[in-house]
Amino acid sequence: RMSEFRGKKALVGLIAVFLGLVAGGLLMLTSGDNPFAGYGFLFRGGLMNWERIGNTLATATPLIFTGLSVAFAFRTGLFNIGASGQMLMGGFAATAVGITLQVYWGMNLPQPVMLLLSLSAALIAGALWAAVPGFLKALFNVHEVVSTIMMNWIAYWTVYYLVPAWFKGPFLETESMKIPEAASLKVAWLTDMFSGSYINLGLFLALAGILVISFILNKSTLGFQLKAVGFNRHGAEYAGIRVNKNIALSMMIAGALAGLGGATLYTGYASSIQIGVLPTQGFDGIAVALLGANSPGGVLLAALFFGVLHSGKGFMNANTHIPPEIGDTIIAVIIYFAAISILIEKLLGYLAAKRKGKV
Repeated sequence: RMSEFRGKKALVGLIAVFLGLVAGGLLMLTSGDNPFAGYGFLFRGGLMNWERIGNTLATATPLIFTGLSVAFAFRTGLFNIGASGQMLMGGFAATAVGITLQVYWGMNLPQPVMLLLSLSAALIAGALWAAVPGFLKALFNVHEVVSTIMMNWIAYWTVYYLVPAWFKGPFLETESMKIPEAASLKVAWLTDMFSGSYINLGLFLALAGILVISFILNKSTLGFQLKAVGFNRHGAEYAGIRVNKNIALSMMIAGALAGLGGATLYTGYASSIQIGVLPTQGFDGIAVALLGANSPGGVLLAALFFGVLHSGKGFMNANTHIPPEIGDTIIAVIIYFAAISILIEKLLGYLAAKRKGKV
């Protein structure tokens, strides 16, 4: 039964992707472009050589974390729409630790130690930022959608103030100074392997996160309790599960994942943090979770697919008259069909019953 359920979810995801690609093709046709040529350049732009493959993997890395964050919350009955703010605080914490330790305090720590400290700071910052809506939900039943949206903007303005005040770069008010090399997730051997791309150690962290979250959800007592609380809060409480504790813990785990995603973005893909930007990867994580049917494996595949679309749309635009926004439109349509997956499932059920002569 479980394999049949997963198979149906995978089929629904593939149908959503197919419909999104069809919609994108129709848009290309309306602008007088050849959709087959457009898609050819789009996918070549993400996969045509080692450098572009590396950039696709680098683009997908924070999406894996934010997709996991949203999916984990979904599986435990919560809707974490605050991954962007948690990313921002996690990335800011990692950046601040790296700059403070080496630039301000003059501590020339080896890269493994520096990364351990900065990544720990990102994880803790993301978890604490998500703990606020978690406790509000647990203690006062404040809807997490409202509170996480508000926390996004509190994070935005907090970073907007702190970066120019304490970590301003030498040239721009809107950008922090660059992190020291020891605090960067970029390593020479990995960059060279992918011909100078933006790929970094965050990819391995993301893959480890997939395994850890899969274990927690499917193999641990904690995962059972968290899913039980999400499925039926009152039933879980009757069974002796500490509901309030598990609601807060679920949000904190989701926030920690998003915080690590922020570290991979600001200390892996980039080397500084800019103010006035709320990372869109937090919202894209909702799409990744929906398309991946809220499963860790599905999140990985969906993030890689979105990574191809994001990294290939510029190459498509450079070789055709097709605007890069077509890539964003395809993603939006895929989200739409993934969100109404229940209708696709009902249609598949109807077709299956009709084929068997039951309708």
